[in-house]
Amino acid sequence: MADPSSYRPKPGQIPDSPGVYKFRDEHRRVIYVGKAKSLRQRLSSYFQDITNLHQRTATMVTTAASVEWTVVSTEVEALQLEYSWIKEFDPRFNVKYRDDKSYPSLAVTMNEEFPRVQVMRGPKRKGVRYFGPYAHAWAIRETVDLLLRVFPVRTCSAGVFKRSAQIGRPCLLGYIGKCSAPCVGRISADDHRELAEEFCDFMAGHTGTYLRRLEQRMKDAASAMEYEQAARLRDDLEALRRAMEKNAVVLADATDADLIAVAEDELEAAVQIFHVRGGRVRGQRGWVTDKVEAVDTAGLVEHALQQLYGDESGDAEHSGGSGGVPKEVLVPALPTPAEPIAQWLSDRRGSHVSLRVPQRGDKKDLMATVQRNAQQALALHKTKRASDLTTRSRALEEIAAALDLDTAPLRIECYDISHLQGDDVVASMVVFEDGLARKSEYRRFQIKSFAGQDDVRSMHEVISRRFRRYLLEKQKTGEWDGEAAGPAESGEVTATADAADRDDLPGGPIDPDTGRPRKFAYPPQLVVVDGGRPQVAAAQKALAELGIDDVAVCGLAKRLEEVWLPGDDDPVILPRSSEGLYLLQRVRDEAHRFAISYQRSKRSKSMKAGALDSVPGLGETRRQALLKHFGSLKRLRSATIEEICEVPGIGRRTAETVAATLAAAAPAAPSVNTATGEIIEADDGVPPGAEPSDHRGQST
Repeated sequence: MADPSSYRPKPGQIPDSPGVYKFRDEHRRVIYVGKAKSLRQRLSSYFQDITNLHQRTATMVTTAASVEWTVVSTEVEALQLEYSWIKEFDPRFNVKYRDDKSYPSLAVTMNEEFPRVQVMRGPKRKGVRYFGPYAHAWAIRETVDLLLRVFPVRTCSAGVFKRSAQIGRPCLLGYIGKCSAPCVGRISADDHRELAEEFCDFMAGHTGTYLRRLEQRMKDAASAMEYEQAARLRDDLEALRRAMEKNAVVLADATDADLIAVAEDELEAAVQIFHVRGGRVRGQRGWVTDKVEAVDTAGLVEHALQQLYGDESGDAEHSGGSGGVPKEVLVPALPTPAEPIAQWLSDRRGSHVSLRVPQRGDKKDLMATVQRNAQQALALHKTKRASDLTTRSRALEEIAAALDLDTAPLRIECYDISHLQGDDVVASMVVFEDGLARKSEYRRFQIKSFAGQDDVRSMHEVISRRFRRYLLEKQKTGEWDGEAAGPAESGEVTATADAADRDDLPGGPIDPDTGRPRKFAYPPQLVVVDGGRPQVAAAQKALAELGIDDVAVCGLAKRLEEVWLPGDDDPVILPRSSEGLYLLQRVRDEAHRFAISYQRSKRSKSMKAGALDSVPGLGETRRQALLKHFGSLKRLRSATIEEICEVPGIGRRTAETVAATLAAAAPAAPSVNTATGEIIEADDGVPPGAEPSDHRGQST
C-alpha cells in the first residue's frame, strides 16, 4: 500500500487547465482515469489527508504509485479522451457498466445480395440495419412471424439458401407464402431488396402510409369482387396491426428520445434505458455496475451516456431501431457541468441534442416507469449477486484453510498439458480472480524443449516460462535483483484466449507507453496443476529454480479429486460438499477444456494440410481458387500449365511451380471401406482417414 505523498506532484507542476489524468499502480497498470476542468484543483483534492477522502477514493490513491496527465483545449475534448482511455485501459477503479444480459436485436443484412432477417446479438456489423434491442428473442420471432405474411423476406441461413438453389426447390416457408423464395428465382434480387427496404421502413415506424395503401387495395379488391384477394389483404392488415400493438404508443407527439433512469445504493447501481422512436418504445436494455469510485447520480448518468453513445454516430431517424443519437435524451439528473456532454452528443449526432430532466406530462410519467424498471433490475441483481459473492468468498476461505495459506488466493492460475499420443503437445493456463474466470488473461503454449510424451517435463517447462517472464519485468523495474530470471524466450507464448500476442516486443509484460498488460504481468497467490504428486513436484521445482518462494502450489488429481501439496506424502482430502473443492474443480476443468480445444485446433490444422500447402508463395486465397476451379486435387494434378494459368490470379511462373510441386509429391495412398471393400480415392486433397478421432490418446 503506497503513501500518496510519495508520488504527489511538486507545487506548480500541475497546470490549471482542462485535461485528463491517469493513476497507475506499481506495475504501471492504469487503475483510474478521470477528467477535470482544472487539473490543478482536481488532482490536489486527491492528495489531502486520507481520513478526509471517501473510502473508495482512499483505496484508489493508496493502490496507485504514480499519476500523470494530458492537457486538452476544451472540456469536450477531455470527455472524448476520457472515454477513449477508459475503453482502452479498462481501469479497475472506474465505473464500468456491464450488460446484465446480451440483448438480442432484429437485424436485416442489407449488405448481402439477398438481405436476410434474423436475430443477432453482440457488436453491430457494417451494412446491417438493427431494430431493438428486445428483452427476449421470442419477442423478435413473434414480430417477424407476423410481418413475414406481408413482407416475405428471406430468413434462412446461407447453407439452407444455397441448398435450395442447388436442388431447385424452396424450403417450407417458400411453400406457405412466408418467403418470396429468391433462392429459386421466384423474385429478382432487386425486387427482394425492395421488399427488405419496405420491411425496414415499417419497423422504423413509417407505418401509416403503408397501412392506408394496403387498406385501399383491400377496398379496391372488394369493389372488383375479388373477394379472396380482399380477404388476404384484410388478414395482412390484421397481422400488421397486431405487430404494431407489441410496441404501444407512449408519447403521442411521435417523439424520438432515449430515457435513462438510475437506481443505486452504497455499493452498486443499475441503469435502464428505453429507446422511444416515433412515440413507441422500440427497445430496452439495462446495465449494472459496482460503485468502485465515489460518484453521485449525475456522475453515473455521465458514465452511462459515454458508454451508450461512445460508438454511435448520426441521428436515430436514419440509423434504424435504437441506433444513432436521438433528438432528446432524458435523464434523472444532469451531469455537472452539462454543456460539454450536451455538445459532445450534438457532435456525434450532427445536429442539436436536447439533454434535460423531464418536469411534467407524459415524458415525466414514462421516466417514472423507466425508474421502476431500474429499481427492479437492481433488486434482482443484488439477490443473485449476494448469493454469488457469499459462495465465492466461502470457497476461497476454504481453500486458504485447507492449504494453510496466509490469505485467500484472490488470483488462481491453473495449468494443464494435452497431446495426442505424444504429438502436438500443448499446455494451457487459465486465470480465476476472486473466484471468476478472467478469460482475457488465459494463455496457451506449445511445448518446445523436447519431443514426445512427458507430462512432468512439460509442466516444468510451462511453469518456468510463465514465471521467467514475470521475473523479467521485475528485473526491469528493479524489484528483483536475482539472476534467475534470465532472458525471455522468443515466441514462448503462442496465443491468448482472444488475440495473438507477440513475444518480441520490448518492455516486458507492461507496455511503458500504454500501461496495458502484455503477458504475465501479475503473480498468482496459488498455482494449481492438473495432476498428482509428480506434476506438483515439477511445478514446485520450476519455481524454486527461479527463486520464487511466495507462490503456493497444489495439484488436483482426477481419480479421487485429491489435492496434493509439494513434499507431502499424503493428499489433502476436501469434503465432497466443499465449496472450495468445487471451485478447484471448476478451475481444473476450465484449464482442461482450454488445453483440449487448442490441441484439437492444431491437430485439425495439421490433418487438413494438403499438397498445395507446400507450394512456395501460394497463399490461402489462391489455393482455394485453384481447388474451386478444378473441383479436386486429382483434376488439378492432371491439368496442363496452360489450364492452370486460366485460374484468376495465377501467372505462368506460379502455374509451373504448382505443376512441379504436385508432380514431385506422391499421391496419397487410397483408403479401403472395410464394410464394402470399395477403394476410396483422396479426391479433395485431404488424406483419406484424416478425420480426427475425438478423445483417443488424449492425455491430460
